[in-house]
Amino acid sequence: MNQAGQAGKPQGRAEPTGFRGAGGAVYHASRLVGRISSKPFGPSPFLPSPFSQSLMQSSEPGEALACWIEAPGRASLRRSSLPPPRANEACVRSLHSGVSRGTELLVYRGEIPESEFQRMRAPFQEGQFPGPVKYGYANVGEVESGPPELVGRQVFCLYPHQDRYLVPIDALHLLPEGVPPGRAVLAANMETAINALWDAAPGIGDRVAVVGAGVVGLLVAWLASRIPGCEVEIVDIRSDRRQVAERLGIVFAEPATARPGADLVVHASGHPDGLATALRLAAFESTVLEMSWYGRRSVPLPLGEAFHSQRLVLRSSQVGQVAPSQRARWNHRRRLELALSLLREPVLDALITDSAPFQDLPAVLARLSAGDGGTLCQRIDYV
Repeated sequence: MNQAGQAGKPQGRAEPTGFRGAGGAVYHASRLVGRISSKPFGPSPFLPSPFSQSLMQSSEPGEALACWIEAPGRASLRRSSLPPPRANEACVRSLHSGVSRGTELLVYRGEIPESEFQRMRAPFQEGQFPGPVKYGYANVGEVESGPPELVGRQVFCLYPHQDRYLVPIDALHLLPEGVPPGRAVLAANMETAINALWDAAPGIGDRVAVVGAGVVGLLVAWLASRIPGCEVEIVDIRSDRRQVAERLGIVFAEPATARPGADLVVHASGHPDGLATALRLAAFESTVLEMSWYGRRSVPLPLGEAFHSQRLVLRSSQVGQVAPSQRARWNHRRRLELALSLLREPVLDALITDSAPFQDLPAVLARLSAGDGGTLCQRIDYV
């Protein structure tokens, strides 16, 4: 079971007429999108990858190069003009971005249901589902121009894959000391894991099973393992995930050997079989927290068997809203700042298994969509 289809990404924050930035401020996309003229890069509307050395140069100041999903299963790089920042805006040069193996691949394959077109918008999305659309939300960069106190600082932003971009300064999060930019691409995943554990509320000494050893599942298990007395086991059909789990200090099991009777089960595999496994592992009157989101797919569940006699609770978790238990005191900005601070641990580098240059991103999306299950976090490098 992999992490494809997780419902754990920072989507759902956007309003139909704008996007909600850090701290709850609402920004209207027209402020920025209307000032940027986007066009396909080169004589053809689509750029194959790899392409000629002459086309592999990054954009110049005043220009930007972005990845667009032109249609389901097809992506390209587009060049656009980039105006100077206005007051309270900053221009950021990207260093790295992360590809979501869940939601982003559903977008790439055109599997977002029409009923969710507005709720699933990313904060700085351009275009509409199913395409053309510019999508993504895990960008780490360096401020090139804007307020003097920010110039030269490294930041995280919920921005799509683009080598330079213009945003309100309130949308930027300074990287904490001790968090390298290459690791900071995990911030959105960590934020999702934090919110899930707020939803699940494991107690001291609980036995916790996490089904699905993708990036989010591993982060949930890693965080839960730090609760005093908690016994955490992560379950996946891919035996090669054992090594990563053990590096994080987490016990690994395959479904056939997983220990039943968990006080809490978190499902993050993105596959219906994983959810069936999660129900099987749950103890009497325990909760199964569902983090996977399936897009257009129907999901059969074994709600006969012991589901009712065990009095199980099946509950969803999605990062678009702060968990109810924390909502009165926490906003999106505070939660993301917490996520960034938790990335100081060097062991989390084990989750970043693949990297590729930005120019190869269209080919990378095609490879991941085709079922490259060996990749955990796919990082895109701009330098």
